[in-house]
Amino acid sequence: MAEKSCVKRLQKEYRALCKEPVSHVVARPSPNDILEWHYVLEGSEGTPFAGGYYYGKIKFPPEYPYKPPGITMITPNGRFMTQKKICLSMSDFHPESWNPMWSVSSILTGLLSFMMDNSPTTGSVNTTVSEKLRLAKASLAFNCKNPTFRKLFPEYVDKHNKQQQLVSEHLSPESPQGENSKPETEKVVNSSGKDVKKVDTLRNTRRNQKQSFPTWMMLLLVSIFGIVMALPLLQL
Repeated sequence: MAEKSCVKRLQKEYRALCKEPVSHVVARPSPNDILEWHYVLEGSEGTPFAGGYYYGKIKFPPEYPYKPPGITMITPNGRFMTQKKICLSMSDFHPESWNPMWSVSSILTGLLSFMMDNSPTTGSVNTTVSEKLRLAKASLAFNCKNPTFRKLFPEYVDKHNKQQQLVSEHLSPESPQGENSKPETEKVVNSSGKDVKKVDTLRNTRRNQKQSFPTWMMLLLVSIFGIVMALPLLQL
């Protein structure tokens, strides 16, 4: 059972977090337990975690803020083990270094910063950049299979659904793009067909002009030929 001071402190911090959110972080307490918080870290651009959405939990002790919380990550990420407590100076791994002045915001900021680092710690793992990129790409789909995630973070579920819809539209053979491209192709073929017909017509016309000889020209040539042949007879 959480102490009254603990509940008030966490409620106050949640209001502050809603008013001034931490960049690349979304965090909300469980509707049934103020001591259990759920968070999503968004991978920063320029890192192997870019495009990733990493879901995890923060479990506060009833004595908070005088004792530190435990932090775990659920989404496979290539930096920390899943379902295992992460060793941070702000976690219950180091109660001696805990400062009661630290808040949920400072915890999440420190977690995000430490995730982007490569420093080894208890609960960390070593993976390649390509593996981190692969896990980042698959992270949102993985999270959306979790009922608690779907309930607490509907905006990410909507984001995933929109991504899936865009992918299905792109791959569908009956997409608007495919329908529009077909008539355009037919139009080009028809247009080129008309052009071919025009060229053939011009060629036939020129051929007919070459083959046909005017009648009046034939008569003129016959008359001239007859006169030329008659000139010797006239001289006799």
